[in-house]
Amino acid sequence: MTTREAISTVTLELDIAIRPARRDDLPRLEWFGLYTHYRRLFLRSFEEQLRGQRLMLVADHNNYPIGQIFIHLPDAQSSFGRPRRRGYLYALRVLDPFQGHGLGTHLILAAESILRERGYRWAVIAVAKDNAGARRLYERLGYAVFAEDPGQWHYTDHLGNVRHVNEPSWMLQKSL
Repeated sequence: MTTREAISTVTLELDIAIRPARRDDLPRLEWFGLYTHYRRLFLRSFEEQLRGQRLMLVADHNNYPIGQIFIHLPDAQSSFGRPRRRGYLYALRVLDPFQGHGLGTHLILAAESILRERGYRWAVIAVAKDNAGARRLYERLGYAVFAEDPGQWHYTDHLGNVRHVNEPSWMLQKSL
């Protein structure tokens, strides 16, 4: 049935809070099994959040994370004694039924605000070369391509299997 054929339509307003992830969010970040293979990555990121090395932001609706963005927070000083100036945004996701309503934009803006508050000068984000929609979003928000990345990495899934990822990407940055 299309909207045109519907008997009636309704527009719903949802209360969504963007907040740091809590330990009890970790199973829900698997989104009904879609991201179960990232279970160990989620736990490692959460442990690094507790140590101040990362921040996992979630878009919470009724105590369920319907969106997320993670921030890698490099040490304040590089090994050369100079301030680090780049924070790295990654793992931006919005649950399918909530896409297209600006939630990804709000997550990015919240992450940028945190980076600014912590003294970072640049936000960096990668986008798969075949993800034109995400690239358009980032460019609309002021990000510009500055490099390519082969996008080759690996991780250990929830079953202990090493998974290899090959996702050539564009690296984009934005001055904060």
